[in-house]
Amino acid sequence: MRRTLVVLIVIAVLLVLGIIYYALDPTSSALFPRCGFLELTGYKCPGCGSQRAIHALLNGDVVAAFKYNAMLFISIPWLAICIYAETQRLKNPVRYARLHSATLIWLFLFAVLLWWLLRNVFNW
Repeated sequence: MRRTLVVLIVIAVLLVLGIIYYALDPTSSALFPRCGFLELTGYKCPGCGSQRAIHALLNGDVVAAFKYNAMLFISIPWLAICIYAETQRLKNPVRYARLHSATLIWLFLFAVLLWWLLRNVFNW
């Protein structure tokens, strides 16, 4: 019963956030925070553009979402697969173990760091 309540609360929060991100443009709304790293250093962090990318995706603009933050765009399917593997953890522990292997985690970290470097060097 407790787990069901937690799942329902998470779904409700995600639904409310989805409606907010769909309805309000992060570029013009004061509701959304600006990136502290960008403000402090002038360089983009790996997450810069994520709010705009989510807004664009929810409004059906896939190209703009990719331009705002390609790493987020590419990570969404990976995140969905990991969430699915988490829900099937007991039924398929081999899949779960493969997706949560140290090698894949290090590869993902390397990809994020590479994205961080390339987006600042080439102004992506």
